[in-house]
Amino acid sequence: MATTSHGTGPEQHASGPATGRLMQIGEAADRVGLSIRTIRHYEEAGLIVPSARSEGGFRLYTEPDLDRLAVVKRMKPLGFTLDEMRDLLTVLDALDTATGADRAALLDRLDMFHAAATVRVTALRDQLATAEGFAGTLRDKLDHHHSSEG
Repeated sequence: MATTSHGTGPEQHASGPATGRLMQIGEAADRVGLSIRTIRHYEEAGLIVPSARSEGGFRLYTEPDLDRLAVVKRMKPLGFTLDEMRDLLTVLDALDTATGADRAALLDRLDMFHAAATVRVTALRDQLATAEGFAGTLRDKLDHHHSSEG
């Protein structure tokens, strides 16, 4: 079993996804900005698999694991489902080694995710503009009523 390294910093190597300094779930959660509970939920949903376990059974994560968590974290506010998240992660993983027609098909799927994300970002911008307009209206009402008091 792997054990935790307590070096002075991450050691990155280009030999594969499970390389580099291993960190426990608490550090991974802090680094990515997710709760431990959320990371465990994503693990149960099959979105993330710890690269290793310590001799004591603690989950151990690497930088590539954190990269996967960051993708999921960024998809969540756009309303992507767990299945869609899993699908995109599969596409991203496969693109590293795919060639020919397989690579073209993966790029098409990635393009579809990009288009969906763009549409969702636009919808969120529209919602934000509506919310800002409403807040501005309330500010105007407050200003009007405060100025009529004096």
